[in-house]
Amino acid sequence: MGPMPAGPSRRRFLQVLAASPLMASGGLTAAFFESQAGGQIRTAGAATADQILKSAADAVDVFDFEASAERTLPPAHWGYLATGVDGDVTLRANRDGFSRFLIRARRLVDVAKVDQSVSLFGATWPTPVVLAPIGSQRAFHPEGEMAVARAAKARDLLFVLSTVGTSSIEDVTAAAGGPGRVWFQLYPTNEWNAGLAMTKRAERAGCPVLILTVDLQGGSNRATQARYQKRDTRDCAPCHTSGGFVENVRRKPMFDGLDLSNVRNYNLPGMNWDFVKRVKDSISMKLVLKGIVTREDAALALEHGVDGLVVSNHGGRAEESGRASIESLPEVVEAIAGRIPVLVDGGIRRGADIFKALALGANAVMIGRPYIWGLASFGQPGVEAVVDILRRELATAMRQAGTTTVGQITSASVMERGR
Repeated sequence: MGPMPAGPSRRRFLQVLAASPLMASGGLTAAFFESQAGGQIRTAGAATADQILKSAADAVDVFDFEASAERTLPPAHWGYLATGVDGDVTLRANRDGFSRFLIRARRLVDVAKVDQSVSLFGATWPTPVVLAPIGSQRAFHPEGEMAVARAAKARDLLFVLSTVGTSSIEDVTAAAGGPGRVWFQLYPTNEWNAGLAMTKRAERAGCPVLILTVDLQGGSNRATQARYQKRDTRDCAPCHTSGGFVENVRRKPMFDGLDLSNVRNYNLPGMNWDFVKRVKDSISMKLVLKGIVTREDAALALEHGVDGLVVSNHGGRAEESGRASIESLPEVVEAIAGRIPVLVDGGIRRGADIFKALALGANAVMIGRPYIWGLASFGQPGVEAVVDILRRELATAMRQAGTTTVGQITSASVMERGR
């Protein structure tokens, strides 16, 4: 074989190669294609970066926003958003995992009216789609979390604010429509009093639920992010000081007024079930653990009085287990047996993905990257458009399966491939 073409010719060559019988027959692997494309994280079926949207309304699916966001964002910011860990195996598994489950279509059911509403902790929402906590949103759009909060209000969505968000819980709650409409996600840090102060601040702002993230204790090797950072030639000093962790964390509004002299990191490697109990005993909010992926830990969560779970591998940004969140969901649901709500995130890009998650027992789903793609592309209208697309696709999936309410979506609505 001769040398690989360069530049635009190389890209055209790879596009032709991807559609060739060699790829279809498995003669060349997807991993080979990705490596020749420069390590780019690209989901099958996604638009190319050359297909740029002129408006949010032009999008056919959420992947159109992915291409637009990649073109819009600086390399380092895109790398932060796109990365998994190590070889991005779990990141890809989150998408591939949905292909294991097939929707069982039903016929001759009156599906003229479809109701997607769900209830979580006594509050009813018109959609099972929840906007997951993602930090530093002003890295993706100047209005950051405020634009997302306004989109949440416009579409009646639940929004979860990250500890390391670039807007305060008070401002986000007001923009989202008032108390009860925003949950708060906590990275406890190594200093108990700092985490406690943030939870009390969230309580005062009217947050009904605290989400404690428990899946980053081991740290993560985000190689793709590091590679994209090397491509970025901008002067990053105006946004990232050289003063280390503490100086950079001072830029996060939820740390305002806190004594940070002993704070060294966002995560707590020594966090254990005694710590979970301590958090539970210190708050009046409901406590949800984010990052549970096994039946054993689900059972322990029940023993420790946890009020809800999010089945999550941090979007492939935590452990390199190679296991998709959707593949972890059934065993967690089985262990919980309906006693507390179970949400799931990771790789959700289609309404059909949401349907499958609900069929496997999730009470609701969280989306992360897709709404940030929308935010990066068009601000608030982009976030709204992403949710509109997913809700429209979910309605279609529900009609095809003959289910007109979320409660009718059960394990009988799906089957596992090969069974």
